[in-house]
Amino acid sequence: MMIVFLGATVLLAEKLAVTLNAGLETFGLPPALGALVVAILVLVPEGVGAIAAALANRAQRSMNILLGSVLATLAMTIPAVIIVAMVGHTTLELGLSPDGQVMLVVTLLTSMLTFAGRRTNVLQGTVHLGLFLAYLLLIFIP
Repeated sequence: MMIVFLGATVLLAEKLAVTLNAGLETFGLPPALGALVVAILVLVPEGVGAIAAALANRAQRSMNILLGSVLATLAMTIPAVIIVAMVGHTTLELGLSPDGQVMLVVTLLTSMLTFAGRRTNVLQGTVHLGLFLAYLLLIFIP
């Protein structure tokens, strides 16, 4: 059943991407913003749960929800996109700019440090938030 829902999500994201790309081109916004919007839409349900846990002063639960969601999304979505591209005989490019490569490595290292500990804390969350804000800034810098 999960594969059916994942397939539906990928197809809906693909349809949304066409409209989103047209809007981004119309307003002269960077294409990476479209990927960010799709990622946010996919992660909204878990994000709401994590925010509710954080507001209830359950930082560990909040981090577990968010990190588990991201891990599950990446572990399922990327293989699904690759399979759809192979079945559809389309070229799939997962290239990153040099800035994106540095951000990816720094984010992975930070995530490894976060996962290595038994408990998370506010500082680790702040570092992740800072990395996200840096990524947002890099989207708009050519």
